[in-house]
Amino acid sequence: MTDQPTTKPAITQAMIKAYDDYTHLTLDRRGFMNRLTKLAGSGAAAAAIAPLLAANSARAAIVPADDTRLQISQVSFPGADWEMTGYLAMPADMSAPLPAVIVIHENRGLNDHIRDVARRLALEGFVALAVDFLSPLGGTPADEDKAREMIGQLEGGETTANAMAARAWLAGHDKTNGKVGAVGFCWGGGLVNQLAVADPELGAGVAYYGRQPEAGDVPSIKAPMLLHYAGLDERINAGIADYRAALKSNGKTFAMHVYDDVNHAFNNDTSAARYNKPAADLAWARTVAFFKGVLN
Repeated sequence: MTDQPTTKPAITQAMIKAYDDYTHLTLDRRGFMNRLTKLAGSGAAAAAIAPLLAANSARAAIVPADDTRLQISQVSFPGADWEMTGYLAMPADMSAPLPAVIVIHENRGLNDHIRDVARRLALEGFVALAVDFLSPLGGTPADEDKAREMIGQLEGGETTANAMAARAWLAGHDKTNGKVGAVGFCWGGGLVNQLAVADPELGAGVAYYGRQPEAGDVPSIKAPMLLHYAGLDERINAGIADYRAALKSNGKTFAMHVYDDVNHAFNNDTSAARYNKPAADLAWARTVAFFKGVLN
C-alpha cells in the first residue's frame, strides 16, 4: 500500500477573523469552534485547523533558553502596589552598561515566545526585561484561555503604572546605561502606546499592531515611536488614521509601517497560520535598528 501525502488544511481569512474575534473580543471557545466548524465544513476539519490558528509553545525557542552567550535570571521589582516579576536577559560578556528594553507580552501573558523575544534582543546588545503583567493576579497561568480572561481583569491605569515602574527599575539597574525603550505585541503594543503617553522618561516605543491611544493624549508623548501594523488587521487599523494625524500635528518623532497582506500577530512565529516571515524579519530589523539608533 502506498502512503498518501498529508494535505495541510486550507485556512481562509474568515477563519483567521473568527480566531481574532475569539482571542480579542467576546466570542467564547464554543462559539469559535462552532463558527470554525461551519467555515471548515466539518468538526474534524475544524479540529485540525484550530491548532494552526493558535500559538504552539513547542515552536517558541529561536534562541535556546540555555544559550551560553546570555545571562538569564528571574527577577522581581516593586510595581505600583505590589511586587512584579519578570524574565531578564542580557549578554553574558558585556563589558559596559547597555541600553535596555521592556518586552510586553500579548494577551496570553508572559510565555515562552515572549521570553524568546527577550533573548533575541539580548543577543542584539540590550538588557531585555520581559515583564509578567499578570503578576498582580498571581502570574501567567499555563492555560492561555485563563490568561486572556485574567488580562481582561487588569485595570488600565494600574497596568500602565506597573510599566512605568519597570522602566524606572531598568533605568536604575547597574547593567544598563539608563536609557530604556519598550516593545510590545498586540495587547502589549497597546500598552507601549499608553506607556509613551504616561511616562516622559521612556526612551523609545515600538508597538506591533497595538491599540492606539486617544488622539487627545498624543501631545504627552515624548519618546520616538516605531509603529508596525498588519495590512489585514481591520480591527486595529481602524485607529491608524487618527493616530497618524495626531502624531503629525503635534510634531512627534515617529515611523509607521503597514505590512500588506499579513495578519494581526504576523510576528509571532509560534502561530503557523498568521506568522509571516518576510514581514516579521523586516519589522524586526527595523525594530533593532531603531532601538540602536535611539537608545545608545
